[in-house]
Amino acid sequence: ATAPGDDAAVYRPTDSQALGATTDVYPPIVDDPYEFGRIAATNALSDVYAMGGTPIMALALLGMPLGRLPVHTAQRILAGGAAMCERAGIPVAGGHSIDSQEPLYGLVALGLVHPDRVLRNSGAQEGDVLILTKGLGVGVFGAALKRGELSSADYATMIASATRLNDVGRLLPEWEGVHAATDVTGFGLLGHALEMCRGSGLSGTLRAGAAPLLPGAEALARAGVATGAAARNWASYGGAVSGADDLEDWRRALLCDPQTSGGLLVAVAEDAARFTLARLQEAGFPASAAVGSLRGGDDSGRSGGLRLLA
Repeated sequence: ATAPGDDAAVYRPTDSQALGATTDVYPPIVDDPYEFGRIAATNALSDVYAMGGTPIMALALLGMPLGRLPVHTAQRILAGGAAMCERAGIPVAGGHSIDSQEPLYGLVALGLVHPDRVLRNSGAQEGDVLILTKGLGVGVFGAALKRGELSSADYATMIASATRLNDVGRLLPEWEGVHAATDVTGFGLLGHALEMCRGSGLSGTLRAGAAPLLPGAEALARAGVATGAAARNWASYGGAVSGADDLEDWRRALLCDPQTSGGLLVAVAEDAARFTLARLQEAGFPASAAVGSLRGGDDSGRSGGLRLLA
């Protein structure tokens, strides 16, 4: 069973083993079919890692507009996904393809974790520190790419971040003080932090200036590059967030920026936060930063809200 908003379904067949299962399918966010396959596969596997699991197998899901794109394009998408699965140490054991109006690709990802070590977004505790492992801005980069305004350097930054496996997630249950985790994807940092607050019956404080950004993201955001999804995200949950009036519009947009294959948001006890940060950075996530903290409900006893500090 899972809590609302968790990243994967978890089935416990035995006392010592639980199976995590998830699926994600995406339209292209880049023109290169191979890179599209790599990004979509990385994003799908992230949900297993976010639960503290280790992937064991994947199934490929492919939609292609028959007769409108060459077979070679489909082959390159599948090759990109298979390359990321190989990097994760798992096979693509099968899959399914359909005729669709636009290209679609993703994975069914399966993983294992000990039942006592499943990381849910509802496990956070009062006083926990929130740590984000990747910089924000993939959505902004994608919007700039569609407008023909993304530099080659920024494109390389986007690809490197979106194809960085969140494989450190499988280690998190072993680290003292780690209570909860989720990956930051389509709802942006604010949306996924709110999910954690609501699932855990807590409220949170986020330091907007502490949130790591991908190099180049701030310049694009300041220039007005943003996604429509960021605005929709804010419209859907902005009422649960206080302090946004003190932020510049570009920074708020980045906090709502939808991340394709974004980082992990980890809730860890305050006395273990420094150790966890160091371990995350050593594990290949140098942008990892403490971005906020969790507390009990407000004076009226309500929980599930966020307060933003500049």
